[in-house]
Amino acid sequence: MSKKYNFCTLFNKKYLLYGLGLYHSLEKQNVNFHLYVVAFDDYTADMLQKLNLSNLTMITMKEFEDKKLLAVKPTRTISEYCWTCSSSVILYCLNNFKLESCAYVDADLFFFNSPKILDDELGSASISLSEHGYSAEKEKDVLLRGKYCVQYMRFRNDINGLEALRWWRERCLEWCFNRVENGKFGDQKYLDDWTERFQGVQVLRHLGGVASWNINRYDFSTENKILTGIDKNTRQKFPIVFYHFHNAKIFNIFGRVYVKGFTHKKDVLGLIYKPYSKNMTTALNLIKKIDPTFNDGFGSKKDFLFIMIKDLVPSKLKKSIKLYLMPKKHSKVGT
Repeated sequence: MSKKYNFCTLFNKKYLLYGLGLYHSLEKQNVNFHLYVVAFDDYTADMLQKLNLSNLTMITMKEFEDKKLLAVKPTRTISEYCWTCSSSVILYCLNNFKLESCAYVDADLFFFNSPKILDDELGSASISLSEHGYSAEKEKDVLLRGKYCVQYMRFRNDINGLEALRWWRERCLEWCFNRVENGKFGDQKYLDDWTERFQGVQVLRHLGGVASWNINRYDFSTENKILTGIDKNTRQKFPIVFYHFHNAKIFNIFGRVYVKGFTHKKDVLGLIYKPYSKNMTTALNLIKKIDPTFNDGFGSKKDFLFIMIKDLVPSKLKKSIKLYLMPKKHSKVGT
């Protein structure tokens, strides 16, 4: 029997499309996987139940939330509460489903290759972390948002894995906000010292987790139908395992989903954003069969039109427009 890869995540109605995109991307990798989802509202729970996806287990908020989470919930925004819950979601799945190991994945991840590539690196370790790997212009963000990203973290159900998870959960219950404060940021900065704080921590060496904050480090191509990244400095080639569509905007234009992100790189748009948009359109059609009125998580058509026009304007003209619109500097009057 092939090894099973367990994943867990959380999302609400606004991120339902992203979550289905994640599920279908794993399904395409031809691996034995299961995705556990904490549905953050009744609509999402009802929709996932009706979709009845064979490799997905839905967990309601009533099942998931405990007294400690409910106590801090009123003090957090929706996104802050999601961050607060990430460690609790992993613990819940490991404990309640008696899993040998489980990887937390953000709902806006999309797999282009098998998760086996990353899982194999875990070896005998208990915890795997993935670095942000910021491109040069964003390296200062390490100090603000942390060295490691919560996007993909695998934990074994052992002493080391559970110790780290319980410590992390307690810290997030104490403080988990969308601001930088006293060396903390959300649920993420807590991970910075884990290689020293806990035993059995493995930092992934593979470069295959790509996102908007590091795409400028790479060129992209397909080789033998495999999406491949090429490090611009070392020319090292590697298969792209997943892309993190962090803060991407999605638009529903006459039943088709268009995804816009923080890039104008043609290789990224053609090889990454285009197939993702196609997959999201398929997911939208599945939802529409159950609920024809569904239209959540989308940007407005006006915003889409603005972005399209902006994309068509040549960069030199953009600079001219910017200079023209900037207020003229006035000299000081009197000294």
